Amino acid sequence: ALMRDELARSPITDEQVKAAYEEQKKSTGGKEYKVRHILVESEAEAKEVTAQLKKGAKWEDLAKKSKDPGSAQRGGELDWAGAGSYVKPFSDAMVKLDKGQMTDAPVQSQFGWHVIKVDDTRDAQFPPLEQVAPQIREALQQQKMAAYADQLRKAAKIQ
Repeated sequence: ALMRDELARSPITDEQVKAAYEEQKKSTGGKEYKVRHILVESEAEAKEVTAQLKKGAKWEDLAKKSKDPGSAQRGGELDWAGAGSYVKPFSDAMVKLDKGQMTDAPVQSQFGWHVIKVDDTRDAQFPPLEQVAPQIREALQQQKMAAYADQLRKAAKIQ
């Protein structure tokens, strides 16, 4: 009841929802990437994969050896996604590549060593605000309630 009263006293406004939506759009960098990768255990393996690709080997063939079961059977191909969808070392390397370009050096992440190629880029596709406003409002309410609960805990005098 206390939380419900607090939400009634200061509800989430449409302006707050719109601001959160714009912030989410901005955080993607406004771009989506269609990439493929081959994930292997060691740097030496990744360098060997890179060398084979530079000599003309097919991604589809080498990707079958990838540790990523989701993309191994699809030639290493991943779905369209923004840079924020990937682990930082992967996305940092990916955003520096032009369309059709591959990483010169293997990229290490907590999953292993990646060889990455950008097949294509496009402007990020966002659902209209009206479609996602209810989820954004819900998330903002949850954040607000968590902050209010923290505030109450800090103010509580337990003897």
